[in-house]
Amino acid sequence: MELRQLRYFVAVAETCHFSRAAAGLHIAQPALSQAIRQLEHELGATLLIRTTRRVSLTAAGEFFLVEIRRILESLDAGVRGVRKIADGWGGLVRLGLTGTAAHTHLPRIARTIRHSLPSIALEIHADLLTPAQCDRLRDGTLDLAVLRPPVIGDGIVARTFETEALAVALPAGHPFAVRSSVGLGELGGEEFIMYAAADSVVNSAVVRACQSAGFTPRKAHTAQGTAVLLALVAAGLGLAVLPAGVRAVPFEGAVFRDLDDVEPVELALAWRRGDDNPALTAVMTALDGELTAA
Repeated sequence: MELRQLRYFVAVAETCHFSRAAAGLHIAQPALSQAIRQLEHELGATLLIRTTRRVSLTAAGEFFLVEIRRILESLDAGVRGVRKIADGWGGLVRLGLTGTAAHTHLPRIARTIRHSLPSIALEIHADLLTPAQCDRLRDGTLDLAVLRPPVIGDGIVARTFETEALAVALPAGHPFAVRSSVGLGELGGEEFIMYAAADSVVNSAVVRACQSAGFTPRKAHTAQGTAVLLALVAAGLGLAVLPAGVRAVPFEGAVFRDLDDVEPVELALAWRRGDDNPALTAVMTALDGELTAA
């Protein structure tokens, strides 16, 4: 199995058209078709359904596309890292940030690294929920994460550096929008918009807080990330309870109000246990104390 075959397969799968994929790859269509047939033969599975009118993925093809995209992304990240080091950078640290942390903490992190470690490059991966960051730490596509404990799975070390209050995001026309704060118990009859990830740390914190207030939130819609979640709020499809750092992401049609008597959530730095990347060690030393500074 060759790397070019994998890239060819992704091109066909994303266009669902051999001619367009071949043109984008700058190869002849017969050569592309032959490469895909060889790939299917090596795998012992049919990846694509071909008709005179269209090309579509089989179930095996859909699974393979997800896996190959992940592998190619990791490979491309490795190539970028090597090139940065070859161009004179002292090292590369791939940093993930959850939800609004890219707005509230990334500027300070980036300034600190640039000032203290100008020879180290940061590669930023933003708006990743905690479960996704933990997966990427374990598979080596992230080196350092800003996430919300608890971490998911084994092999990860986390150090809490901040607690953050929860706030409510409301459609601009909501009756509570005219108030400066809202009691969580007042939201019992509302429809909630929550993160789609089944093991979202924020979702779990929100459910616990609501149950302590005497009700279970009614989940009307879900969103993969914060931007989509706020778009659904702005559209009037429900409200969302989020870490208060969401205020750093102004969104037309949505307003943010304080929540009374609700336990805060934590924010932490996390990394792979036993990671001996010297660039990561240098970054952690530079950030020590900086994130907790007033």
